[in-house]
Amino acid sequence: MEKTCRRNFDRSFYTGNCEKMMEEKIRINKYIADAGICSRREADKLVEQGLVKVNGKFAESGTKVGSRDEVTVRGKKISASEEKIVLAYYKPVGVTCTERDLHAKKTVIEDLKYPVRVTYAGRLDKDSEGLLLMTNDGNLINGLMRAANFHEKEYVVKVDKEITEDFIKDMAVGVYLKELEQTTRPCAVEMMGKFTFKIILTQGLNRQIRRMCKELGYQVKQLRRIRIANIELGKLKPREYRRVTDKELETLYSKVRKEEA
Repeated sequence: MEKTCRRNFDRSFYTGNCEKMMEEKIRINKYIADAGICSRREADKLVEQGLVKVNGKFAESGTKVGSRDEVTVRGKKISASEEKIVLAYYKPVGVTCTERDLHAKKTVIEDLKYPVRVTYAGRLDKDSEGLLLMTNDGNLINGLMRAANFHEKEYVVKVDKEITEDFIKDMAVGVYLKELEQTTRPCAVEMMGKFTFKIILTQGLNRQIRRMCKELGYQVKQLRRIRIANIELGKLKPREYRRVTDKELETLYSKVRKEEA
């Protein structure tokens, strides 16, 4: 009887220790990204700002956490999401791509009001509208950010005066942006009307299209993104969203992995 009890105790002891040893721990920035809070890069900034705690103590950039650890961001407990959600969302004009901003009238998080925590994968400026990918998949957010200068983004743009053939050619070959001190990458540009054109970019400079048009003497009146990689805006209307299909996701993940290679 004594031997049986000891054997059971020993088995319990080793099982418990094996579970602890087998528990996978990940870096704090990945944990935060997997929880759908923000990208890993932005998570690093939160850690630097002292807004992240692990088990009541301030996290450091190299901190690793597991499922048994309590992680808080800005005082709120978070946990890594199990079900990965990717949404195609029509961001309207006036909505800001940020988690929280005291000066913003409305953020994408507030406008979307999705029941599960999601955040944006790639930005769209306040004055622009159209397709924005919203997800709680930190790996996808990180992958899209790393591949930001390669995957295609398609826009329909309306300007303040009549478009010329020279304008289309100049936009296509690349425009030198004085503010950024660099020339934009060659891109596909197609005239759609007297004041409207379509453009496909493969890089993500800040307010790139607006800057390009300004350098050529034009002012953007309306800018709508209609595609990111293989995901299309389709028939969505402002503030509407849809779940990205499994087939679309398979292609998207494949493109991101290919562009990262």
